[in-house]
Amino acid sequence: MQSSRKRNPALRPALAAGLLACALAGCLPIEKPDAKLDVPAQYKAEKGRPGGAPSWVAWWRAFRSPELTRLMEAVETDNFDIGAAVYRIQQADAQARIAGAALLPTLDASGAVTRSHTGAGSPGGSGSGGIDRTALNVGLNASYEIDFWGKNRAALIAAEHSANASRFDRDTVALSTLASTATTYFAMLGAQDRLRIARDNLASATRVLDLIKQRVAVGTGTSLDQAQQETVVAQLRAAIPPLDQQIDQDKATLGVLLGRAPERVTIVGGGTGRVALPRINPGLPSELLARRPDIQSAEEQLSAASADVTVARAQFFPSIQLTGQGGFESTALSRLFGPGAGFFSLAAGITQPIFQGGRLQGQLEQAKGREGELLETYRKSVVSAFADVERALVAVRQLARQEALQAQAVESSRKAYQISEQRLREGTVDIVTVLNTQTSLFQSQDALAQVRLARLQALVSLFQALGGGWDVAPGRT
Repeated sequence: MQSSRKRNPALRPALAAGLLACALAGCLPIEKPDAKLDVPAQYKAEKGRPGGAPSWVAWWRAFRSPELTRLMEAVETDNFDIGAAVYRIQQADAQARIAGAALLPTLDASGAVTRSHTGAGSPGGSGSGGIDRTALNVGLNASYEIDFWGKNRAALIAAEHSANASRFDRDTVALSTLASTATTYFAMLGAQDRLRIARDNLASATRVLDLIKQRVAVGTGTSLDQAQQETVVAQLRAAIPPLDQQIDQDKATLGVLLGRAPERVTIVGGGTGRVALPRINPGLPSELLARRPDIQSAEEQLSAASADVTVARAQFFPSIQLTGQGGFESTALSRLFGPGAGFFSLAAGITQPIFQGGRLQGQLEQAKGREGELLETYRKSVVSAFADVERALVAVRQLARQEALQAQAVESSRKAYQISEQRLREGTVDIVTVLNTQTSLFQSQDALAQVRLARLQALVSLFQALGGGWDVAPGRT
């Protein structure tokens, strides 16, 4: 075949259209709907001076527990859920790369060898043996769709926003996992506190039982008094195994969060008394929109949906495709790259949808519906975030007050029990008074341990509600 080096005049309009299209690429804008957010000026439950800017620090260090810090740092690197979220980011990035490929030309290399035989009786055949032919072909094929309406670019933008959303989703998973770790760790510390209280109370009740037995032995006590105190001792003994069970189960749960078998995890604990209670400066409510990864993820998903609407709208307009092919073709390998073996072809095509049975309109309406759904989801995530902070602030404030009042109750109960035990030794008080005072003390101490645990867990919930951190004021509460 003869190679052609002359420009084809028929291609000039197509090239001009291509240049014009490149100049006007992306003429359909991406319109993001107005979320119409109503951001309050301050948190209702915290009317003091607001804190500073958002602080993405290791918020768990505010509790000043070296063991908690060690656990949280291990969770950040070894937790399975966080690891899976990282791979989802990898998938989203790859999807964005796939979407961006449509903005670039495609180029393929091809090669073919064709062997054919024509019989003697066939047209073109001669002689008795027929004719064997061999055709060799190598070439390059190129194609490019002009993004006149910005369809491909909008698809890339949608994929990029989805990739960004996956990153915020990873942060959300990490925040939730770290909060679960802290909550479980504090639950274990609280159980250790209650176990220590139960054992101390068991020792006190056993000491009273010994006094009653001494009184029964000398005739100043009754068997009923002894039976009543033995019941108290038995109840305290029965309260110990469930607390041991909870401690062991919490350690197993922490092992899963750490990505390790429970046998590979060593956790000492020691009680909530070793943990500081940080004071809070929650900052301005508007800062919450930048702190919370779930809000940022919802915003990115909304932006992706808006870009998808642009893609669906662009489907109604013509698409322009440029294709080209060039290479060498010959019947003999020795002449494949010789003069006269080269060939090329260029083509431009345009496709305008005319009748699709409502498919394009359905795709557009579906994209708009998805955008509307994600808009409402985004607005709900914002309102829910403010509600989460308010609930956590209320819990922290009220539990601090409850802990102070419960501590007073414990102190009063302890004094009453000490007096009753001393008078029991002196023989000037009846067993009913002793039973009442020791029961009141035991219940008050256990309630105080549970309130302190609830306060620690409320602080963790506040950290989580604020997106993982705030400016921590110096000192302890």
